[in-house]
Amino acid sequence: MKPLEHIQNILARLPNKPGIYKHFDAEGTIIYVGKAKDLKKRVSSYFNRKNYENGKTRLLVRKIADIQWIVTPTEQDALLLENNLIKEHWPVYNILLKDDKTFPYIVIKKERFPRVFSTRSVMNDGGEYFGPFTSIRSMRTVLDLCQKLYPIRSCSLSLTEKNIAGDKFRVCLEYHVGNCLGPCVGHQSVDDYDLSIQSIRHVLKGNLNVVRKVLKSQMNLAVKNLAFEKAEGLKSKLNSLDKYQAKSTVVHPKIDGVDVFTIVGDDSFAYVNCLLIVSGAIIRGSSFEVKRKLGQTNAEMLEASIPLIREKFNSTSREIFTSILVNVALGNVTFSIPVKGDKKRLVEMSEQNARLYMKDRQRHQEQIDPEAALERLMDTMKSDLRLKSQPRHIECFDNSNLQGTNPTSACVVFRNGKPFKRDYRHFNIKTVEGPDDYASMKEAVYRRYDRLYKESGEEGLPQLIIIDGGKGQVSHAMEAVEELHLRGKVAVVGIAKRLE
Repeated sequence: MKPLEHIQNILARLPNKPGIYKHFDAEGTIIYVGKAKDLKKRVSSYFNRKNYENGKTRLLVRKIADIQWIVTPTEQDALLLENNLIKEHWPVYNILLKDDKTFPYIVIKKERFPRVFSTRSVMNDGGEYFGPFTSIRSMRTVLDLCQKLYPIRSCSLSLTEKNIAGDKFRVCLEYHVGNCLGPCVGHQSVDDYDLSIQSIRHVLKGNLNVVRKVLKSQMNLAVKNLAFEKAEGLKSKLNSLDKYQAKSTVVHPKIDGVDVFTIVGDDSFAYVNCLLIVSGAIIRGSSFEVKRKLGQTNAEMLEASIPLIREKFNSTSREIFTSILVNVALGNVTFSIPVKGDKKRLVEMSEQNARLYMKDRQRHQEQIDPEAALERLMDTMKSDLRLKSQPRHIECFDNSNLQGTNPTSACVVFRNGKPFKRDYRHFNIKTVEGPDDYASMKEAVYRRYDRLYKESGEEGLPQLIIIDGGKGQVSHAMEAVEELHLRGKVAVVGIAKRLE
């Protein structure tokens, strides 16, 4: 396949979802990493000459030989993942994020009368780190909120019991303006201060219901007192809290040295996704297509794939998260299936990418070998619906009426997976009075197959009849089939709403 055709095929398969994309040159080297709110729109824009903003973009596009992508839950997650991958691979065309800066965190220091402040360095010092924050304004709003709701110290004094008892310090301006309760001079006990820290910890973890109630109460009081500017400020803080609550699943400082493996598949292939997490950040994400052997389960295929993929990426992680139970002996490596929290969300993110990769490969297969793709679809339907043969001929029925009158029914036909409009039929219901959907369905099915069977015999019958309706519509359609003595000669299924 020519390079241009290869790129065009990739652009056609890109999803309309947030995520990151990687451009590769002809040697397989990553030359650019970017993030997008809509991957399809953003990546496609590179190949629209009107969007060439400068010479760098034109030169980049000329060197693109391949494109890969990773889907993320949100655009903020994409921004964080983009930052991680740029710092891991240092692509030559990335200039905006190519520095030593990282996104900021909020830390609660491990010390007597702990301080709470922002930092860009996550250290192994026993402190609790929360973040990262992609919005500096959001981070500062949370810090400001914590300070106003739970006054704590901002100084770096050594508040040992001896120093406080020795009357070594004096209160500062922060105490006089109400931002601190004066633990440095013994005006606040350790226990009382720790209660404030515990409340701040809840805020930073996203347990915001209590805080939200307080803010709403203060906002309503401000409105009642006609203090509209104060009320607007409190409303802004509520919005910032909502923004903070949607915290990132891409980076978590406490998840380190972990591989994530998930698998999905069809009858012929399995699709494995792998995420490598180092120092709390995803540094690599890749998906693979694996040919399924006869009778091989997803668990067996994942067990065979994990050692090979880890060897390919030189992974030395001692912990592996999976979506299904596997039995793999890898020395002192531990396996687990997360059930909640950020670990669970990482597995869900990996599984989403595996499913998107499967759909992408299936669409690609349809383009290069449509008959094989149709065969796979027919086999899947035959297996899932427990049919005697492939449903090469399918007919679908649906009813309608005009405000309870003039009932009609329509039949659409598919042959070999494609609409066969020549055989479409429309029925004006003759024997039913009023809005009786069940009886209307029975009449339409009876009339269709009474005539079809008389004209063409069993060879003219479809392998599958699909009824747009629940148990009632399907049972009346079956009554028509039985009256025509066609039971066992054609399969009937219904497509109902969830509660039917």
